[in-house]
Amino acid sequence: MSAAETAFGEGDNYSEVARPTESRREPGQLREDLQAWLAGRLDAGADPQVTDVHVPEANGISSETVLFDAEWTESGTRRVHPLVARIEPAATSMPVFPSYDMGAQFAVMKAVGELCSVPVPTTYWSESDPTALGAPFFVMQRIEGEVPPDVMPYNFGSWLSEATPEQRRALQDASVEVLAQLHAIPHPADHFGFLRLHDAGSSAEESFRAHLARQRGYYEWATADGPRSPLIERALDWLEANVPADPSPAVLCWGDSRIGNIMYRDFAPVAVLDWEMAALGPREMDVAWMVFLHRFFEDLASMAGLPGLPDFMRREDVTARYAELTGHTPENLDYYSVYAALRHATIMFRVQSRAIAFGQAAPPADPDDMILHRPTLEAMLDGTYWARVP
Repeated sequence: MSAAETAFGEGDNYSEVARPTESRREPGQLREDLQAWLAGRLDAGADPQVTDVHVPEANGISSETVLFDAEWTESGTRRVHPLVARIEPAATSMPVFPSYDMGAQFAVMKAVGELCSVPVPTTYWSESDPTALGAPFFVMQRIEGEVPPDVMPYNFGSWLSEATPEQRRALQDASVEVLAQLHAIPHPADHFGFLRLHDAGSSAEESFRAHLARQRGYYEWATADGPRSPLIERALDWLEANVPADPSPAVLCWGDSRIGNIMYRDFAPVAVLDWEMAALGPREMDVAWMVFLHRFFEDLASMAGLPGLPDFMRREDVTARYAELTGHTPENLDYYSVYAALRHATIMFRVQSRAIAFGQAAPPADPDDMILHRPTLEAMLDGTYWARVP
């Protein structure tokens, strides 16, 4: 078994790790439930018909995704609408996060679509009543495009790795432009005040300190009934002791700012997805996360003896493009890269705890081995990581 197979599970889908089989929804029942729900949402005489319900095999590790077509009558004309429902996970599935505000995700997407040119799917409805599908959900437009795969990672061999260097650079630059446009939304607190944490101020530093405190709380929640991680605790302590001063205003951060959450067509973004980590905070959170998630895959490629994509998403190239677009040169990226690695480590620790709980993995002797990128986080804390990056 290769290092890549060890990391991802031979023949397994990484995004399906620790997803209990009983959480899968039966398409026939979903069709009936969605059709009945739509009948209550649309005007009398719309006569909605739901077809082609599909639950993707590569569903996420947080909310569930359901793809479907819905046809109904509008102004006397029958129209077919390709749609997506994002559904809050059931409590019985040992969810990755302690809470899921589907309404907030819906509101962020709707506002982003109105306030800037970042391409987001059209948002149709948000349903807080769990009666229809057993949990809150929202419905949005389904867009066709290509997504850099997570399984196997795009840098192991994919349409992106087979593209020309010029095409990859175009995709990279366009992806950084997404961040620049989001961060340029004026007066974000006026439009996204519901994202502000209760103890956060208006500056980037104040907002970040509140996020860091919430991250500590998330770790405590994620480990309440299982093993703890000395490495994660050391990283949290280091981060709390070294918060950079930053009096600049907080911006809207996408949160899960990675190319695997963007649909592309001809190497240009056509849909920016997955807004559950949206926040008000320092812009460096988004920049560092985008770079780190690529480095995560590059380190796995190195483990597997593969060449990867060393000329793609390099930190110096990403920051130069961001500075060109915004006039702001990202600062303290070593620090925010540790924060990105810490956040990812805590999520993966929770994911592996789920896998153990559902009998899909055996607990390791050292709990820190549940962190797939343990060597990366250790090297970042030691200050040796970036010196060894090509």
